[in-house]
Amino acid sequence: MFEIIPFDRHIRHLAAMDPFREFDELERSFFGSNSSMVSAFRTDVIDTGDAYKLEAELPGFDKEDIQLNVENDCLTVTAEHKSEKKEEDEKKNFIKRERFYGSYTRSFDVSGINVDGIEATYENGVLTLNLPKKAAEIPASRKLEIK
Repeated sequence: MFEIIPFDRHIRHLAAMDPFREFDELERSFFGSNSSMVSAFRTDVIDTGDAYKLEAELPGFDKEDIQLNVENDCLTVTAEHKSEKKEEDEKKNFIKRERFYGSYTRSFDVSGINVDGIEATYENGVLTLNLPKKAAEIPASRKLEIK
């Protein structure tokens, strides 16, 4: 009698072995399927009561490479590596080059934040923003007269 065995596309025979494909699959399994495309940097947002604390991982960036902009209740954090080609780079015999220069951008809604009180520090590859909350508006009460 026949046994039902699921088809596995990842089974390779020695005759069909391609070392470059094997290295690519190893890279995908280790780094994920989109290892060459890094989308956004990782952040943590913590509620400290009267403010929010935002911590963003930006390793390898200098403080001068990071820009913070607030426009229309939107905080935009941009980090950019500048590309400078040198003759030394052309002489190296790279087999694979994964480090690249580019920019990362992420936006956050700050409609409930006092944007004038935002403070930022950058240390050891971590950008820390202190985002103070706006004071709660208490609706004014008034007495109405009956006519």
